[in-house]
Amino acid sequence: MKPIVNLADAPITQGRSGERFEYRMVELAECLGSKSIGLNVTHVPPGKAAFPLHHHYANEEHFFILKGTGILRFGMESYPVKPDDYIFTPPGGPELAHQFVNTGDEELVYMAISTMALPEVVGYPDSDKTGVRVATEGSEPPRFLISNASKSGVNYWDGEDGSAVVAAVTAAHAVLKADESNLDR
Repeated sequence: MKPIVNLADAPITQGRSGERFEYRMVELAECLGSKSIGLNVTHVPPGKAAFPLHHHYANEEHFFILKGTGILRFGMESYPVKPDDYIFTPPGGPELAHQFVNTGDEELVYMAISTMALPEVVGYPDSDKTGVRVATEGSEPPRFLISNASKSGVNYWDGEDGSAVVAAVTAAHAVLKADESNLDR
């Protein structure tokens, strides 16, 4: 196996749920056989988020913004992101939950690097869900199981209505509009 892959030749996965979640992800590390480190390039259209707000109990993630602008939801705070920003999200509880929302007019593109420890437990504060990623005999890739203490038969997107994404985009546009009107003075 070659130890190199070009971005244009790597496998692409895509996902979408409702009006507020959509992504195109180029998987780099996995296609070369990496098991302990994940690396991908994620593309998010304007006004959308790739994934729900979430936090990892076992794995850390690192992000590097390549193109576009957006908001990083981190715990209870929001931070603007732009090209050349580097973000680190350590493992832990809801105070470390994170989500990128594209608040700009062009695609938000970022590189994501993470550890790939299993089992992994992931919390979803906006929808009160818990996910568990486990390796089971004969499962390749590992299985991802979702639960909610108050419901059964819950899937990954249940409870993710995107209202937090809409709020982040609306707030970012209001700040931009205020900044533009201050420049006109």
